[in-house]
Parts: sequence; C-alpha cells; structure tokens
Amino acid sequence: MTNRHRAPRGCWLVAWGIVLITRSLAAGDDVQPDRSWRPLPLVTNGTIDLLWKHLWGGRFSVMPDGSLRTDCDDSGMGLLLYTQERFGNCQIRVVYRSENAQSNAGVFVRIDEGILARADDPLPRRERSSDGKFTKETLQRIEKSSEAEREAWYPVHHGYEVQIGDAGDAHHRTGAIYSLAPAAPAPARPPAEWKTMIITLEGNRVLVDVDGKRLTTFDPDSPEVPPRKRWSEPRREPKRPMSGFIGLQNHDPGDVVYFKEVSVRPLGGRD
Repeated sequence: MTNRHRAPRGCWLVAWGIVLITRSLAAGDDVQPDRSWRPLPLVTNGTIDLLWKHLWGGRFSVMPDGSLRTDCDDSGMGLLLYTQERFGNCQIRVVYRSENAQSNAGVFVRIDEGILARADDPLPRRERSSDGKFTKETLQRIEKSSEAEREAWYPVHHGYEVQIGDAGDAHHRTGAIYSLAPAAPAPARPPAEWKTMIITLEGNRVLVDVDGKRLTTFDPDSPEVPPRKRWSEPRREPKRPMSGFIGLQNHDPGDVVYFKEVSVRPLGGRD
C-alpha cells in the first residue's frame, strides 16, 4: 500500500488539536463564566419580593421609584434577609443612598445558616427615660440578648456587616467591616445621592469599593484585626462560612437609608 496520499504527521496533529479544543469548548472547559450582573429582585408587584424575609425590629417600605427605605422604630434592629440562596466567592453590588451623614445601616455577608433558627427570637423590651435615652434596665436586656447571640445580634456575631454611615470613625463608617477592619474615607458626595458599593467575597477576604474607590480589605486571619472592646461589637471567634446568606440592615429610629439595587456576579480573573 503506497503512502503517497497520506497527510504529513504535523497536519494530523493540528487537526487533532482542533478537535480537542472543539470538544473542550463544547464541554465548557476553559470557558470564562458569564460575569454579567444578576439582579436580586427587591420589589415585585409593588411589594417586597417574597425571596426576602424581614426579621425582628422595624421594617422596610417600598418607595414609588421601586427602591426600599428603612423604616426603623423603637422595636430595635432588623434584617431583610435574602433566603433563596447563599453566596460564596462573588461580587455583590448595592446601590444605596442615605437621608443624612448620620443615617446608619449595613449590608451583611457570610451569615451562617443558623440565622434561620433565630427568625422567631423575641425582641427585648425597650423603655426610655424622659430624656429619650434607653433606661439602664433596657440596656442590660439588649446586652444580654447580644451576649446570647439572639435576634438581630445573631448576624452581628455570625456574619460580617459592611457599614453604611458616613459619620463614624474609621472602624464604623461606610465601607468598614464593622469594628473589624477600617475603611478609607469614601469619595466625597452628598449623602442623598445614589452611591454604588461593590463587595467582593474572595476566599476569606472581604473587599469593599464605593464609587470605584477601594475602601476596605479585610482578612479575618490577619493579626491586625483588633480585639473586641464592647458587647455591641461582633465576636471574633465564630468562623464565618465560605458560603453564606446576605441581608440589609435597618437600625434605629431616624436612620433612613434607601436601597435601589442588589446584584451579584461570579468572580473573574480580572476586573
């Protein structure tokens, strides 16, 4: 049998390479994930979407433009929890604005699944003296609830709060991982303007950008994490999960923050 019509060996190698690449692409190998943003619906048919569940004090109200407003009252802190899924390595985009620089809220990430068992925790009774401040007995009840990791204190101790609030110090202002990692000052803009926060969950790390500026890089294993100083600060010891729930916090009376968008996307090689 003659070899005069046999293709050169190099040609066969090239052809086989093309076949392998084609099969690889068909199987999804080496294909970059779709990195478009996926909105998590906040409002459906004029009400808060059923994939979100409000827990504990206060509430959220739907505004005419489809955004949500924190409606805080004397019942205490609350959380609007996204119950549909937990999020591992990804980016979370939150578009928000505040009534004023003192308005306090937060975005919780990496909350462990134990939160579902705390959904019906009763709130401690709150009483105020004639000057409007909590009574000593009320503060003792709230502190006891925190130390027992009940109700709104559970996500504080079993998740991470990315702070919203322009009036705090470096560990308690917008972009900070509340009391755990400081934030650089956010770009100077009026509180009432819409701002875009992007939270990156990458392994153990939590990165926070606001309006394109990196404010915070947090590594829970870093020796620079400060010790806990007060009962209202999160415990350092509980191991936050690599894949956890997210939620929007409402704080105390007068703390008015609006949320227009919450979206997620997978991590890519580069941004």
